[in-house]
Amino acid sequence: MFRPATRAAGSVKEVLAVPAVHLLCLCMTALSFAGAGAVHSAPAEPEPGQGPAPAMLSISGLYTDTALRTLAPGVREFEPRFPLWSDGAAKRRWVLLPPNSSIDASDADRWDFPPGTRFWKEFAVAGRPVETRMIQRLASGQWRFVTYVWDDAGRDAALAPESGFKSLPVAGAPNGKYRIPSRQDCLACHESAAVPVLGFSAVQLSRAPAPGMPDLRALVREGWLRGLPAGVQASDIEARTPVEHAALGYLHGNCAHCHNGSPQRVPVQLDLQQRLHPGREQMALRTLLGESRFREAGRDSAAIVVPGHAADSVLVDRMRSTNPMTRMPPLATIVPDDAALAVMRSWIEQDLVNPKERPR
Repeated sequence: MFRPATRAAGSVKEVLAVPAVHLLCLCMTALSFAGAGAVHSAPAEPEPGQGPAPAMLSISGLYTDTALRTLAPGVREFEPRFPLWSDGAAKRRWVLLPPNSSIDASDADRWDFPPGTRFWKEFAVAGRPVETRMIQRLASGQWRFVTYVWDDAGRDAALAPESGFKSLPVAGAPNGKYRIPSRQDCLACHESAAVPVLGFSAVQLSRAPAPGMPDLRALVREGWLRGLPAGVQASDIEARTPVEHAALGYLHGNCAHCHNGSPQRVPVQLDLQQRLHPGREQMALRTLLGESRFREAGRDSAAIVVPGHAADSVLVDRMRSTNPMTRMPPLATIVPDDAALAVMRSWIEQDLVNPKERPR
């Protein structure tokens, strides 16, 4: 159980564990109760993108009734085609734009979101919500990253400290422990990308992965996007086979926020970001199969991908590693993604046997 964070000198104080009855008393000072104990949200921030982060999820603008999960007007659920692996946690995502606003999509790979835009992502383990992260564009144009930790009853979630939590006891999580990311963890991934919003983009929304979820066509038709270049709505990742499409999509969703050819360089010079410009070059294949080599312990040199030989490919070694010094992705995961590893092995051993046929 957690109590709301308080602020001092502009920083977030530690969220402390307290008994359930104490949390209930604290919540009653900020929330109203009606019916059979349902929690109803107080009004969110009066001005979008200004002021401190709300102390509780229930006043962040996501829900009008947090206990019943009743979404606030204008909040829209979405699902990316190529989600980030999170050790098997179930995730849901929502977005809210300020009134009478839209997203400038004139640069298909660098959408410009209006100040006041908010995104939420809920993580659940064994059917229980554990955390909900919020990304918000402030009036200054900067982005705010905060995390809310759910109480045991699943009624509301309290603002976590900027340092996060290294190890929360959560039944069903790997080793029974769950890590809440720090603000620096958030920045490490999100600020390396062209746009800090990673799952709501032209590539991720090029097709709806599930019924009822929006895609590019729906967002353009409903006025959420403006200026999207002609041809992008019908575009897709360039790939020769379904397996290659899945492999490149996985790398885009799990690796391209760091490995994207941006000025914020990482040690291994890969560009795994997929782009939907017509006639674009397939940079992921070019860099994976080109001269991307680096020193690896126990080897003279190591190729990122060796066509036809998954066992000799450093990409596979890093994806299956549980060593925090070598695993990829390096943050927010400790369990290898077996399904993704199967796709990568199949792609490398079958689709890449003849690299001369790869798209350029």
